[in-house]
Amino acid sequence: MDGNSGAQARETVVTRKSDRELVVTRVFDAPARIVFEAWSRAELFQRWWVPKALGVPLRACEMDVRTGGGYRLEFGLDAANAMAFYGKYVEVVPPSKIVWTNEESGEITVTTVTFEDRGDKTLLTLSELYPSKDACDEALQGSAAGLPIQFEQLDELLVELAG
Repeated sequence: MDGNSGAQARETVVTRKSDRELVVTRVFDAPARIVFEAWSRAELFQRWWVPKALGVPLRACEMDVRTGGGYRLEFGLDAANAMAFYGKYVEVVPPSKIVWTNEESGEITVTTVTFEDRGDKTLLTLSELYPSKDACDEALQGSAAGLPIQFEQLDELLVELAG
């Protein structure tokens, strides 16, 4: 990616690696330790994770980002119509890797995010391994489609944190 312009370097690339796995890559203009912090501190994570255009707030964000810790994210306009996402942190290696489970569907999806230092930039690679081809198909049309917007919001936060 060394020869790419800034616009190309910030492109969010979603690739289907197999029937059950999606891989998403993007370069961020901040060191890995700062990008890792935005993924591992609840007060920062909640500022960028939900695409603002959805109009659905992140009502609760509980994150114990350590190997063996857990998380719970609750979305919704009110408590009666809220949806919760939760799981466990399987492996956390600051500032280079976070692996967690997504357990709300009853079938476990495993997400791995790596943060690779590239000087003053970070190559982020997010891999999601779904329990079935159908679950991967659904994610490709749903949550994965929102990642470019989420990552633009993360870019905005990183400018603030790096400044």
